[in-house]
Amino acid sequence: MKPLSLFAERVTRSLRHRNYAIWAGGALVSNTGTWMQRTAQDWLVLTELTAQDATSVGITMAFQLGPQLLMLPWTGYAADRFNRRTLLMLTQGLMGALSLALGILTLSGTIRLWEVWLFAFTFGTVAAFDGPARQTFVAELTGDEDLPNAVALNSVSFNAGRMLGPVAGGFCIATVGTGWAFLLNGLSFCAVLISLTTLRIRDLHPSRSVKTSKGISEGFHYVWHRRDLRTIILMLFLIGTFGLNFPIFISTMAVTVFHAGAGRYGLLNSIMAIGTISGALLAAGRKNVTLNTLMSGSLIFGTGCLLAALAPTFTLFAAALALIGSATLTFTTSTNSLMQLSSAPEMRGRVMAIRLAVALGCTPVGAPLVGWVASHYGPRWALGLGAASGFAAALTAFCDPVTRARPVRRAK
Repeated sequence: MKPLSLFAERVTRSLRHRNYAIWAGGALVSNTGTWMQRTAQDWLVLTELTAQDATSVGITMAFQLGPQLLMLPWTGYAADRFNRRTLLMLTQGLMGALSLALGILTLSGTIRLWEVWLFAFTFGTVAAFDGPARQTFVAELTGDEDLPNAVALNSVSFNAGRMLGPVAGGFCIATVGTGWAFLLNGLSFCAVLISLTTLRIRDLHPSRSVKTSKGISEGFHYVWHRRDLRTIILMLFLIGTFGLNFPIFISTMAVTVFHAGAGRYGLLNSIMAIGTISGALLAAGRKNVTLNTLMSGSLIFGTGCLLAALAPTFTLFAAALALIGSATLTFTTSTNSLMQLSSAPEMRGRVMAIRLAVALGCTPVGAPLVGWVASHYGPRWALGLGAASGFAAALTAFCDPVTRARPVRRAK
């Protein structure tokens, strides 16, 4: 039992920080609401506003994730320049208000597809400013020493919400209607706002503010001249563009292949979240991360997508999703820790904005293509693209043997 207790202590060490524990509690509530909304939004577009048109789901994803690229000149600079706690209170409040407005419009029965796209774009714009600030704010809650653990525990919280949210969202859709999922998500943002107001300011570990006016151009210059960061960015581009299209993969497989209803659709999202939570717990207990970690995660991701594409039954497809979830978490959490710890503190906001822009903002480039493949050739072929992206990312890491075996270089 002693090794198990030591592992548990290592996994939860960031929770010893009072500020981080408060933040994690609020984030769990909000993450659950966010996944309720994502489930409801995909279902609304696929089954209520269109005749099972996967391309429209892909376009919705493009509108919601596109601002990660469009707003890149300002998002990372804002995270480095302004007080992150204040910035997060603004972005979280705005996203809550947008969710409430979308819920009211949906419940009124007047919602149209173009309006969903408008809300998705507006929500994505606010989220583009929220992302770099939220990810770099973790270092202010724990300090650099516990940052990898805190990043992994953030993923546990995110994916616990991903496990609970789709089930709650599916139940909401089936019993009271899609609009209520949006309303409940809007209310869930109150948990984060409360947690931000109750933090002990004196216990934060603020980083140095940016004084230069170069903005994101300095961030691009910094990343370009770092071989390790360039390799990670390329891997993120491949998987982010063609692999992280789960709303398309899961919804189209559920509806067109296995003929599942809202309840079983939500169940698939939750099963995938179980895999990601297991991957997050393993990541939280890991002492070091290297490019080898990313290569392993990419290989398993590609294998999981291939198994999902070939799955003959609903049960086997669900099992493959659990494997994909674990691999995705290993990959994304490792990129987060590696890029933050190896970047200078005053550059982290811009480096993380570039990371998010590539990981999420490139999805709009691939989502319409993946949706088109799913609509015209079937969702199994779309999953094949995801498998190819994982194998290509693994090959990218394999071709960089110097960086691959080197432990993370902590920047000062």
